[in-house]
Amino acid sequence: MTATYTFDVFSSLDGFGSYDEPGDWGGYWGKQGPELEAHRASLFDVPQRMVFGADTYRQFIALLGSGDEPTVGDDWVTKMRHLPTTVVSSTLQEPLDWPDATVASGDAVDVVARLKAESDVPLRSHGSLSLNRALMAAGLVDVVQVTIFPVLTGQTGSAPLFAGAADFDLELLDHRTLDGQIQELSYRPTLRTWGAEASPATRAVATGSQPRP
Repeated sequence: MTATYTFDVFSSLDGFGSYDEPGDWGGYWGKQGPELEAHRASLFDVPQRMVFGADTYRQFIALLGSGDEPTVGDDWVTKMRHLPTTVVSSTLQEPLDWPDATVASGDAVDVVARLKAESDVPLRSHGSLSLNRALMAAGLVDVVQVTIFPVLTGQTGSAPLFAGAADFDLELLDHRTLDGQIQELSYRPTLRTWGAEASPATRAVATGSQPRP
């Protein structure tokens, strides 16, 4: 029995994971509330192992600061920081400025396949977009958990979540509304591949993106 791997990510309604200047949305795009905070904290009460790419680890350190206690006061962030963590990187070296983190070098797909086979607790990754797109394509992501905040960031949005990703069918596993406006959707992804015999026009018709003749 392999460990379950969850790709956990925040998103605007139009699929961006962050924003650039001149956007001044604030954390959670200014939409956080008590239900979101309590629910996020509960997700990190159970034993699990975090998995990050090197860039996301560096971003967390820049955001949270160094030392044992993070500078961000969110309860879920503190709980996440104190979970055992694997950082997939060919450049970082131990010791890391994270309470219980180890570096795993090598191909990310091989590293996570090994973790899934060996871990006795579930695996979770927050952010780490390029890492998780590669893991999805390799069939290693069991759950995609997207928390959607009610904003459109067509002018300032950055970090598009699935730009360059493969195609997937998504089976809805769970959904909830938080603070009356935030949607958390959990899906099981199944990779779709397309035969060379299917022309672009045929595929467009199949997906409804152009009218049938």
